[in-house]
Amino acid sequence: MPEIVILAIESSCDDTSAAVCVDGKVLSNLTANQKVHELYGGVVPELASREHTKNIIPVVAEALKKAGVSKKDINAVAFTRGPGLMGSLLVGGIFAKSYAQAQQIPLIDVNHMQAHVLAHFIDDPKPKFPFLCLTVSGGHTQIVLVKDYLDMEVIGTTIDDAAGEAFDKTAKILNLPYPGGPLIDKYAQLGNPNAYKFSEPQIERLDFSFSGLKTNILYFLQKEIKNNPAFVDENMHDICASVQQTIISILMKKIKKAAEETGISEIAIAGGVSANSELRKQLKAFGEKYKWNTYIPDFQYCTDNAGMIAITAHHKYLKNDFCAIDIPILARMSF
Repeated sequence: MPEIVILAIESSCDDTSAAVCVDGKVLSNLTANQKVHELYGGVVPELASREHTKNIIPVVAEALKKAGVSKKDINAVAFTRGPGLMGSLLVGGIFAKSYAQAQQIPLIDVNHMQAHVLAHFIDDPKPKFPFLCLTVSGGHTQIVLVKDYLDMEVIGTTIDDAAGEAFDKTAKILNLPYPGGPLIDKYAQLGNPNAYKFSEPQIERLDFSFSGLKTNILYFLQKEIKNNPAFVDENMHDICASVQQTIISILMKKIKKAAEETGISEIAIAGGVSANSELRKQLKAFGEKYKWNTYIPDFQYCTDNAGMIAITAHHKYLKNDFCAIDIPILARMSF
């Protein structure tokens, strides 16, 4: 059987990534980060688009070089169609479309959130179907019932803000530099997670809500700072630990409920927040307590990366699931 060589592009937000996958094995996965956003405390869409145009050609060239393949070896090119920032998606999408057209090879569109789930099939151990995947990022918080590689159902989602946004907005309130989520994780390891109590919204079914928690954190800090202007500096570790514990408690209670309702004991996490050390720790602890088989992706496949786009495209290629060259980019895109 001939080799299936796929070049994949990911550009949904502020990371420009390219990967090469050969017969379902990711041989290279390179990402160029954009430091410019640190000056503004968050991603600036227009600047992100401009940085993608600068980074995409050298990143692709390096990914091909590291994988040891040339452009004539590529059987298909894949790209993130959505969801994400429209300008950023357009840069990656137009590049992929042009590449496919120039090389006269198939084009494969990939759903960014579906790819986060399938990142679990890059390395061993791999989950068995069906499994539940708690997919947590800056823009999404979902519980996905995964029946097969390309057969997934969202059985729980956020009704307002995502868990990753709650981390990022808290970091901004605390005047931590962007990106603040990893810093909260770092400081939390030195603090008391039970120092302060924050509200956990009571949302029905398997859905999530984090807008009320963000407001609760904001009002709490405003009150404490009014009484003691040095409150944040003096209690940074405990604040971070308490906020982190609350967010992760919300996540873990919902995935436990999903496991109970479905009877599924194959449990995975994915998305940028799956890099959080406490979430990874608690998933393992829940797995031991409730006899789950748990799966956590390697750090490089947690945040936005083209490796996950490549592995998804591989399974779409096996089903001849290609797209037209004029397929539209979608900033908002469901499974």
